[in-house]
Amino acid sequence: MNRIIKTRYGKPSTKLGLTLALTLSLFGQVSAQQVWSPDNGNGTFTNPLLWGDWPDPDVIRVGDDFYMISTSMHYVPGAPIVKSKDLVNWEMVGYALDHYDEDPRYNMEGGTLYLNGSWAATLKHHNGKFYAGFCTPYGWGREKGNFSICEADKPEGPWKRTIFPEYLYDPGLFFDDNGKVYVVHGQGTLYLTELNADVKSVKSDKVKIWQGSFKNANELGGHFGMEGAHMYKINGKYYITCPAGGTQGWQICLRSDNIYGPYEHKLILNDNSSYPDNGLHQGGMVQLKNGDWWFIIMQDRGAIGRVPHLLPVKWEDGWPMLGTGNKDVITYKKPNVGKTYPIKTPATTDEFNGTKLGLQWQWNHNPDNSKWSLQERKGYMRLHASRADSLKTARNTLTQRVQGPSSEGTVEIDLKGLKNGNVAGFGVFEFPYAFVAVEQVNGKRKIIMSNDDKIVESKENFDGDKLWVRARITDRGGIAKFYYSTDGENFYVIGNDLTMQLGLPWTANRFALFNYSKTAEGINGYADFNWFRFTNK
Repeated sequence: MNRIIKTRYGKPSTKLGLTLALTLSLFGQVSAQQVWSPDNGNGTFTNPLLWGDWPDPDVIRVGDDFYMISTSMHYVPGAPIVKSKDLVNWEMVGYALDHYDEDPRYNMEGGTLYLNGSWAATLKHHNGKFYAGFCTPYGWGREKGNFSICEADKPEGPWKRTIFPEYLYDPGLFFDDNGKVYVVHGQGTLYLTELNADVKSVKSDKVKIWQGSFKNANELGGHFGMEGAHMYKINGKYYITCPAGGTQGWQICLRSDNIYGPYEHKLILNDNSSYPDNGLHQGGMVQLKNGDWWFIIMQDRGAIGRVPHLLPVKWEDGWPMLGTGNKDVITYKKPNVGKTYPIKTPATTDEFNGTKLGLQWQWNHNPDNSKWSLQERKGYMRLHASRADSLKTARNTLTQRVQGPSSEGTVEIDLKGLKNGNVAGFGVFEFPYAFVAVEQVNGKRKIIMSNDDKIVESKENFDGDKLWVRARITDRGGIAKFYYSTDGENFYVIGNDLTMQLGLPWTANRFALFNYSKTAEGINGYADFNWFRFTNK
């Protein structure tokens, strides 16, 4: 066996407050958790803004606070919202949606709905209320698509959702200064649909406002249609920003004196230099109190997902041109918000000492809330097993983002509560997925490494009650490696590498904790996760 690292993990004292997860370096010294931050600490920042999957970003300012919303597909809770004081340092504040109740398959009853849920989120603040919208597509397990609006007095919630019978693809919510409310939407052909003033129903039929696709970033007449539209009214003119060209795409802006057009267009960004050959495309624009404009725009980075960048906006002849010289020069002066704020990053590490699940976590479908608990054994996340034949159909798989350019997750699992048929462990989840787990059959346990539902390596006759599992990922090449330890100190390579892929399109790979049962006998057997610790390596 190949021993790769020697560390000692223990549960920190609650007297420390547990706001800083502690990890141990290769030299045995304690150091603060390492998480990617774009803030260079000298008045500049370096893209990407968040080195993880925050796709289809939209951003607003409310007073001195900035809020960004993101797509989350099938993961629950959905439509995550982060908050910042300076557009550079972000922290989670909540989700616009806590569950899906419109189809039993969101509960994994009668099937699954991977890839369904929340697509292309839009966020606005109007008359003291927050509005989050998204579309739920057809063709990914459902025959009919929908549009939803969620409304709240504050971004932390509670949110109230309205499901529209209409399907408004890639919606951009817009409140005009004349009191009217619209959604710009569509793919290739763009439409404008007026909503009623209460933002709970459609007022009139959609109106086509743009038809035309691109050969490339500079020429119309091809097959690259625009989508992901967001609308603004600036100095009396209507602007719609849209991506085109897919993963290798670019950003277009439309402009008109009338909301229904006609619209002229201009290329405002065409740059893939920060992660060739993937172009920066799709996002939202926001104005600072001092009048400056900035744009948050995403970039596909393979198995890590769609990663947001922050670019300054320079107005030229009435057009919002992005970056510097129409390029992302990667490092910029921070936005001038009048103050300097401390470095913050969305939470990752979790000691499971709280009474509520940390905002960094999302379930693979609606969870069965009767089968997980932070209270049954305080200081642990207890996962009771439900019946499933594989991780793909296992309910209550608990996930959070992997991050680039490389990251590592480690868990400690107490196995005393396992029953026959249980498979409890930790891994990297997408399609395909891979993991290290303990499987119990006929009262005997073994450690297994499974890659794409094939057991690559097993350690028979495991008689311990604790297992430590580690996964390390890198963005280049999209490789995940797996390790196990039976003492929390000596970690060994197990199995083979997972080549991370996107079998669930546009959905990044994730670290995943789980416990399911291949037999009816094992239902409600439980595994206790003492902690999850994250670091960028």
